Order: sequence, then structure tokens, then C-alpha cells
Amino acid sequence: MKYIYSLVLLFAILISSSCSNGQSSNQNFNLDAKSFQKALSSESEINILDVRTPGEFSQGHIQNAININWNGNNFESETGKLDKSKPMFIYCLSGGRSSSAASFLRNNGFSEVYELVGGVMSWRNNNLPLTTDNTTKQTVKEITSTDFLTLLDDEKYVLIDFYAEWCGPCKKMKPFLDEISKEKANEVKIVRIDVDKNPTLAKEMNIEGLPTLHLYKNKKLKWNKLGFATKEEMLEQLK
Repeated sequence: MKYIYSLVLLFAILISSSCSNGQSSNQNFNLDAKSFQKALSSESEINILDVRTPGEFSQGHIQNAININWNGNNFESETGKLDKSKPMFIYCLSGGRSSSAASFLRNNGFSEVYELVGGVMSWRNNNLPLTTDNTTKQTVKEITSTDFLTLLDDEKYVLIDFYAEWCGPCKKMKPFLDEISKEKANEVKIVRIDVDKNPTLAKEMNIEGLPTLHLYKNKKLKWNKLGFATKEEMLEQLK
């Protein structure tokens, strides 16, 4: 009996020890924008990884970040070239892709991976600096706050869909929006705004995740939702 008790005690100690070695048990590796910036400035030997598309990266990224697209074909091979002994600071637009990428990196030998909660959207909303690729020409004019108010100047409902081309839920919602636009043409105007092409407006509207829906009537916000919405949910708000 004493022998069995000793084995149970030893097993408990081993379990406790193994749990304490996990990354998330000792430190907070999910950082808000200001904490992320502070950590970057306090570390000298680090990796800063932007896992967005090259197009997104060229429109504005954190200083000294390297770009390896999470949804690209060479993420594993390219990140395999990085120094796994250095802390990794990782981000995307709103946090979804970087969370998946961070899990992958932790499972592949990167022991210290810090995530920017809310991604570039949160970074912008905290008025933190981004650097741009000056060799990339801006071919699309951004929607200004004045333009946005003009969009709302309508007697009908105005449903704004803040989206991005890479966003899976946004793609799933688009057919619903197209159907509503045709079926309720006399009742609602639907406007889709690509946040990657309109980062200033996204910041001003405090858009921190995708998709985000805003429903206006007489220029007043009547309903908003962060995340995927069904056609039925949208139609319910138009009654």
C-alpha cells in the first residue's frame, strides 16, 4: 500500500513539473498593443513576424518586421530558417491568423512566442507607428470620414460590411449580402468596405475584428455585430 502511495505521489509531482514547463503557465504571451510595443523596445535579439499577405504588409507594418504569409505555401520552410532561440513577436491584422501561426511555431520548436492581441487594428487604434513600403504605389483612394458620412445620407437603411479579402467568414457572408441587396433594394443600401484598403477609416471607426457589420438609419447606428452573421440575423434587424 505504501508502495502504491509513493507511485501516485511521484506521478503527481511529474505531472505538476511537466505542466509548469508550458509556455502559457509562467508568463503572459498574449500582449495588448502597448505591452507588445514595450516588449519590442526592451528586447534586442528578437524575431518580429508579420503573417499577413505581402499586399497588406506593404501598406503598413511594424518596424523591422519580416513578412511570411501564414496562408502562403512556404510558411513552414521560411520560418524554419529563423533562430528558434530568439523570442518571437508575431501579429496579423486582427489576431486570428497570428494565433494559428503562433500555435504552429510553438509546436515546431519556438519556445517563446508573443502574440499581438487585436493585431494591426489594435496597434493603429493605440496610435502606434507603422512603416510603409515606399516602393509600393497607392492605387486605391481611401474612403475618408466625410465620404463615409455621405454614404449614410440615405432615407433607407444603410448596412456597412467591414471586411477583408482574406477573411473566411467575410467570404461566407457576401452571398447573403448580395441576396439582401437584391431582395430589399427599396429598403436597404449595402456598402462593403475593405479595411486593408481603408486603414484610416477602420481606425476611426474602431474596427478591431472582422467581419464587422454596422446598420444605420438616418445616420444613426441602430445595430452592430462583430463576427459572422446569418442572413436571417440581418433581415431581423431590417424589420
